[in-house]
Amino acid sequence: MLDRDQAWSILCEFTKSDGLRKHALAVETCVVAYARTLGEDEQKWSVTALLHDFDWEIHPNLPDHPTKGEPILAERGVDEEIRRAILSHASFTGVPRTTPLEKVLYACDELAGFITAISYVKPHRSVFEVDAASVKKKMKDKAFARSVNRQDIVEGAQELGVPLEEHVDFCVKAMQARAEELGLLGTIDAPGPASSASSGSQAPQ
Repeated sequence: MLDRDQAWSILCEFTKSDGLRKHALAVETCVVAYARTLGEDEQKWSVTALLHDFDWEIHPNLPDHPTKGEPILAERGVDEEIRRAILSHASFTGVPRTTPLEKVLYACDELAGFITAISYVKPHRSVFEVDAASVKKKMKDKAFARSVNRQDIVEGAQELGVPLEEHVDFCVKAMQARAEELGLLGTIDAPGPASSASSGSQAPQ
């Protein structure tokens, strides 16, 4: 099976956008946190998350992504279980989500992107200003981050069997733990529990 470094190399080969690479890292952060909690294979889950959108730049139109990307991964020796999970994160492929990995990837994908978007509009552009309440509030604002599918976030938590607020809180905390690498530390000098107190603050959209 590919290791994380090999997966990152494939991602960077096909994905030149720093934003898309950061998205892969954010999804990886949430997915691996779940793997650790569930006692699953962290490396396998990491590789899956890093590669889930690897072909987005070369296949920007649906349903080309991820269906046309899957054969490329097969040629690179990516495990069938990982390829299936990547296919399943797009409901239109018809690949049902049955394993914990498939369900977690789907549940974390849109949410990680949404948490990132919210972080960017906070006063200090920091994920430490984000909490479950601010995420749920922004989900109701249809003008904000229109590209994020709110229904996928809701359904993802449902498929996991985890209350939405609990799932959001789990992912926010996972991303806070890796904030600097994700580019979400912002201008907060000493992030910690107290720093989230300003999460209700509003910034210009």
